[in-house]
Amino acid sequence: MSDSFAARRARLAAALPLTDAILLVGAGEPLPLPENSDQTYPFRAHSDYFYLTGLECPHGVVAHDPHDGAWHSFVPGVTEAERVWEGRTQPPGEPLSNFAPWLAARTGRPVALLGAPLPGVTADAALTQTVRAHFTHARRPKDDAELTTLRRSAAITAAGYARLCSLLSPGVTERTLQIELEAEFFRHGATRTGYGSIVASGHNAAVLHFTPGSRVTQQGDFVLVDAGAELDRYVTDVTRTYVVGAPTSFQRDLHQVVLGAQQRACDRCRPGAEWRDVHLACAVDLVAGLVAMGVMRGDPASLVEQEAHTLFFPHGLGHMVGLGVRDASGLLPGRPQDPRPCLRTLRMDLPLAAGYVVTVEPGLYFIPALLNDPARRARFRDCVNWPLAERHLGLGGVRIEDNLVITSGAPENLTAAIPKTL
Repeated sequence: MSDSFAARRARLAAALPLTDAILLVGAGEPLPLPENSDQTYPFRAHSDYFYLTGLECPHGVVAHDPHDGAWHSFVPGVTEAERVWEGRTQPPGEPLSNFAPWLAARTGRPVALLGAPLPGVTADAALTQTVRAHFTHARRPKDDAELTTLRRSAAITAAGYARLCSLLSPGVTERTLQIELEAEFFRHGATRTGYGSIVASGHNAAVLHFTPGSRVTQQGDFVLVDAGAELDRYVTDVTRTYVVGAPTSFQRDLHQVVLGAQQRACDRCRPGAEWRDVHLACAVDLVAGLVAMGVMRGDPASLVEQEAHTLFFPHGLGHMVGLGVRDASGLLPGRPQDPRPCLRTLRMDLPLAAGYVVTVEPGLYFIPALLNDPARRARFRDCVNWPLAERHLGLGGVRIEDNLVITSGAPENLTAAIPKTL
């Protein structure tokens, strides 16, 4: 195992409640394609394993015994066929054949199993759940190497967005924009895209996870783009919303409401701030903007307490990002899930701390499935200017997202180089 990971492993060992238990972390196994062939899906090691090794190693196992403090990385030998057909080289580590006797020498001790399942290994389920929570929490602060990679990924992503903006005009398809955006990522060194790119025009911009298609953009369309580059497994996750041609006053006002709320939410991202509080404060800001635009009616704070904001802002404010999208999100260890329905889509619930990397992505959308729902119409009949909302059901929506590093003071915005203008 590379010495560059020693500090990371030492920090984790000190944070994990293992006592007498041993820790095993599996990389995973290749998955064959469903048809009758010798092909597999592209292998991607479990992030727990990759975090400890930096290896994309099928069948690999990391093992740790707190009694002696040693860490072991067991890797399979590369076969001749793998060298010939796939060009594989032997990864560093101990022979995988040594793992079985290592484990047998510790028979009777509890096992915490993270990463991918290991054939023939039985783990203590309750212990594993506890250790997983502490493992996830311990790797939330990004170290210097991780932040360096994330900054490079953000720069690659910015290049893609710059290319996309030069192509926005009536007549271009969503798919064309996707192709040019992603090609620019790769031209600037991306390993792959961080996730399925979203390029949504017109009414499609109201679909939260929209897959770009053949729709041709038209004058006056919103175009919502949520995409990011991946570099060596580290992901940038950024969203911008544009208008093809000149925006209407309503589009300009809606975009400004989201932008202002997003900027204020970013400024609230300081050490010790509770994420749920940052989310709810942003919801109040968004609703205040909708009230000012005449879309909603009432006191903004009261409307959020009634959960009326979920008609137009139905998702959480953001999540952690790093070794994959939504990396290490979740709850503070020992914290129960907040039962409020309006927080069920919140990806994390914990206080922010220096070194965390989070996305801040508020949005406002005119979603027919929500606004045409009879139960919601009845519940919120006095909260919304329904005739005005109905006139904009085909408008789509606006989302703006940046990636922030939490510091001891103001956050560092990794994606600040990507303009937020319409």
